[in-house]
Amino acid sequence: MCWKNLAFVGLAALACGAIVGFHSSQQQNSAWVVAETQTRPFVAPAVRIASQTGSRASQVNEQTFVLESAPADDNFAEVRPVASAASSWTHLFGLSAITAAGAIVLRHTFKSTPKAHCVQEVDLEGVWSMASTSGAGKTVRIATRKSPLAMWQAEFIQSELERLYPGIKVELQPMSTKGDKILDSPLAKVGGKGLFVKELETALLEKRSDIAVHSTKDVPMELPDGLVLAIICKRHDPCDAIVFPKGSKLTCLDDLPQGARVGTSSLRRQCQLLLTRPDLKFLELRGNVNTRLAKLDSGDYDAIILAAAGLKRLGFSDRVLPGETNIIDPNAMLPAAGQGALSIELRTDDPDMMALLMPLHHIPDGVTVCCERAMNRRLSGGCQVPISGFAQLQDGNLRMEARVGSVSGSGPLIIKHKTIPFPMDKPWAELQKAAEALGVEVADQLLASGAQAYLDEAYTISDVGVGLAASQK
Repeated sequence: MCWKNLAFVGLAALACGAIVGFHSSQQQNSAWVVAETQTRPFVAPAVRIASQTGSRASQVNEQTFVLESAPADDNFAEVRPVASAASSWTHLFGLSAITAAGAIVLRHTFKSTPKAHCVQEVDLEGVWSMASTSGAGKTVRIATRKSPLAMWQAEFIQSELERLYPGIKVELQPMSTKGDKILDSPLAKVGGKGLFVKELETALLEKRSDIAVHSTKDVPMELPDGLVLAIICKRHDPCDAIVFPKGSKLTCLDDLPQGARVGTSSLRRQCQLLLTRPDLKFLELRGNVNTRLAKLDSGDYDAIILAAAGLKRLGFSDRVLPGETNIIDPNAMLPAAGQGALSIELRTDDPDMMALLMPLHHIPDGVTVCCERAMNRRLSGGCQVPISGFAQLQDGNLRMEARVGSVSGSGPLIIKHKTIPFPMDKPWAELQKAAEALGVEVADQLLASGAQAYLDEAYTISDVGVGLAASQK
């Protein structure tokens, strides 16, 4: 039954219930009588209803009732309802009709209301306003991965909290995740979501940790119940970088020789590079940033691709060439959703912690990251699928671009983008809603252009990897 029919039935039932209920109440009123005067102990406090006229039921509407205090040993006329069997059944039917109408309307309301998929699953502004922001004497336990980059990120949040709240105590809790332990297979083959965050989220849910610090691009689109990705910090460089061995004369992507060996496990990066350089040979690359650079310098690759933000955060300034010529322009390689942004995950039942973290939430970058993640969520994106998305705020507008490629390299890259006016003088909840709506709209454009076939292929193909497929042609 469609929602219009449900609404019609609900309204009809409501009207019937109101009419019958009114008729029932009239019958009930006519059934009130004033009982014979009785003598019984008075229980204080009480009032006496003294009738000024006769006690016949037909005259009850003409009576004037006076409320008086009554002495403990006084007699009083007790007024009580005497309902007929017919009026009871009528009253019951009226209430049933109203209840049925309400149930139908409520059922339709809850069924037709879409589930919110915001990065913030709670009303952050409301929580922030009611919570305490004092950090004095408070201890914050940060769950983090053990890799050098993850530790840098956690230490950055630690230093920011200590700067904001003198006297606060911050403890780091390094952990190893499934993604850290599996180093002999491409992440796309390992499959699953949350490879780098699940252990941290478990610590949050078990209340062994208070917050978890993430690279936002590693965080799944759907979070466990009870957790929220509440804080998006100021974004660092969102671009990718092509890195060459020490002593190399190469300076940019275009300098790569024919058939160069490029280290990257990212299907997103492989798909986009194949558009302009189908001659490149892609090789698997796993491990932390230090390990990857060591493999590059030992001659395993002619170049590797890394996130520019990671290089800069860890102090590898010598790997970022003068003029940043090896930083790949987003037009040539669109970043992953949320790349370059740190985010903080915590429990939804901890408003004081949310308030404490509020100064770290960067509204403009929160807008762009929310837009990108909404697009990725709509496409059910994961590491198995070559999806990229990048949003930018500029001159009062929000521009969102997204791309989806084929894991087999058999089809063209699908690219869609849209720009909308985006005034920033609104509450965060409204900004977030508008940003996510744009992300979903761009995702729907991709689906309308055939992206669903690529998504289905990515989750069913046995040998996942554009590089492998391309090298076998």
